[in-house]
Amino acid sequence: MNLESYSILESMFVVLLIMSPAYLANTIAVLTGGKYPIDQGKLHSDGNRILGDGKTWSGLIGGTIGGMLVGYGVIVFIHEYIMESLDISILFLLSFGALLGDITASFYKRRQNLQRGDKFPLLDMYDFIFMSLLLCFIFERVWLLSWILDGWVPLFTILVLTPFLHRGVNIIGYKIGVKNEPW
Repeated sequence: MNLESYSILESMFVVLLIMSPAYLANTIAVLTGGKYPIDQGKLHSDGNRILGDGKTWSGLIGGTIGGMLVGYGVIVFIHEYIMESLDISILFLLSFGALLGDITASFYKRRQNLQRGDKFPLLDMYDFIFMSLLLCFIFERVWLLSWILDGWVPLFTILVLTPFLHRGVNIIGYKIGVKNEPW
């Protein structure tokens, strides 16, 4: 994919579209979650829950499918901005990777004696993006490198805009009552 043919703002928009399955998978997981905790209520050897009630099978499955549907919508409705199409495996890796990153961060936070909803700013803002990009690097390296290293805009967009998007979505979720805290 060649982002150089777009203006900086258009390139940033394209990057956000490409990453939309990852950005929205966690939001959809909040809406679809709540049933069947992944850790089944079990405690780790440190006496804390392995993951906690916030990580459920219904959220993992719903968020993954929802993120993939978002990505499919991007492909269908806004395909003129995406020159190299996103296939189903990439949509899965972006969506599932975001949720796996969140689950991994939750595991780490429980080991630090942090409870559900406790702040851990850098980890909370980048866990989902890091894991989705890592899975893409492992399984779809050619696709990932074809656009993420296309100048400075993709990495800048991901590193700088992600915290703002993350915070904004969480504030909205808090205000409409689907999140217990605005972070």
